[in-house]
Amino acid sequence: MSAEFTWNVRVYYEDTDAGGIVYYANYLKFYERARTEWLRAIDVGQHALLQQHDAMFVVKNVSAEYHAPAKLDDVLKLTLRIAKMGRASILFEQQVWCGEQLLNTAHVKVGCVDSALRPRAVPPEVAARMRGVMPS
Repeated sequence: MSAEFTWNVRVYYEDTDAGGIVYYANYLKFYERARTEWLRAIDVGQHALLQQHDAMFVVKNVSAEYHAPAKLDDVLKLTLRIAKMGRASILFEQQVWCGEQLLNTAHVKVGCVDSALRPRAVPPEVAARMRGVMPS
């Protein structure tokens, strides 16, 4: 649906277990940061989204597959693309790469909710930015 977004992150000591391998749950943090940086790249501020539209995104479902470990000091490339966009939800396909090696893949479904955590449609101008089309 959309072009691929990439964002790089270095593995720090705090990201690893005692063996110097990235702790499995930290991939979710990397994915969250990549989605946040993607929103910034398309000029969607999460604070402004809540203040101006009473909308925010929450994770509904995650499935991840681990292919190879990331290690201390690795520079990782995270990729993100929208696989499917509904009225109030978005399915992301995300990956973590180290050089040419695929380390992890995930499908992350997020829902758009209001401040009372009730489902709501993604605001039209935000959806347009996500699709790469600005309203006229």
